[in-house]
Amino acid sequence: QVRVVESGGGLKQPGESLRLSCAASGFTLAYYAVAWFRQAPGKEREGVSCIPSSGDGRTNYADSVKGRFTISRDNAKNTVYLQMSSLKPEDTAIYYCAVDIWDGRNCLDTPYDNWGQGTQVTVSS
Repeated sequence: QVRVVESGGGLKQPGESLRLSCAASGFTLAYYAVAWFRQAPGKEREGVSCIPSSGDGRTNYADSVKGRFTISRDNAKNTVYLQMSSLKPEDTAIYYCAVDIWDGRNCLDTPYDNWGQGTQVTVSS
């Protein structure tokens, strides 16, 4: 059974850091593009960052997180991470991991069909 599970969310103060994990089971994550999306209450879902399948293309970031967030893979652990630094209250949202075959475009534009259940990130003083 193909499955991705997010973890690592929590409550942080502005300026702090947090690392989210997207762990896959039932398939090899390295062969797929992985993206992080987020959705805040009352707002549309936003693509945050993505990484193509291993060895292909390059990572992409939303302008709102460039320089603060870093996406990476650990193929040995079949996991993709989102390292979030200098957190801001506007980063508060449910963060979702999505996985699919990379189609060669900006991986934030890939039509993702496999989604995790989400993990809550709250940034507040």
